[in-house]
Amino acid sequence: MKGKAKPRLLGRKRRHMRIRRKVTGTAERPRLSVFRSLNHIYAQLVDDLAGRTILTVSSLDKDVKSGLASAKGKIGASKAVGKQLAAKAKEKGIERVCFDRSGYLYHGRVKAIADGAREGGLNF
Repeated sequence: MKGKAKPRLLGRKRRHMRIRRKVTGTAERPRLSVFRSLNHIYAQLVDDLAGRTILTVSSLDKDVKSGLASAKGKIGASKAVGKQLAAKAKEKGIERVCFDRSGYLYHGRVKAIADGAREGGLNF
């Protein structure tokens, strides 16, 4: 990595660790963790006490991709991922989660995932 990329990545990692000290997921209230790449977005529900991932959804999933035709751009895809995550969580009996923005600013695609999950019925 050259230039600005390395300090930016290190800053995000530092923010993420600061957030993770306070945010912990349990089986009843898992942590909704978000990862954003340049082209796609990923979200997962994590039970930190057991050390396992409960479920994961991304903009690469077939269920989400079929609904992306009507979505506009990356923010629309993020909202669709949030809705799909909420639907899968409801199937597993999960109503409440704690949101982990992973060091990203809470705007744009990260906010769209949160809004989509709230529309789908998750509480946080």
